[in-house]
Amino acid sequence: MSWCFGKAGYPQPRTAWSPGLFPASRLVTTAKPGIVYGLYFPTLKRIAHCGLVESVRNDLIYGLEGNTSLAGSREGDGVYRKIRHKRSIYRYADWFK
Repeated sequence: MSWCFGKAGYPQPRTAWSPGLFPASRLVTTAKPGIVYGLYFPTLKRIAHCGLVESVRNDLIYGLEGNTSLAGSREGDGVYRKIRHKRSIYRYADWFK
């Protein structure tokens, strides 16, 4: 996420630590394009992967995710478009406010 925001001219966020993208001051309850979303991994007991909302259609989030694969690994080989149900999203953060 930091690379994307930096390329777009935003000074923050600057972290590779997924949980660090969700401070209380940035949390929001709804998704819209540009919002960062976090996925909770119960085995790690924390947000361990994130994406950037590209669009929202009904109950689906269309997002862009890095360090993933077509199979969905969080330790993947590139940036991919992913479709996730809203229920699978643990947190949303707005870095534009």
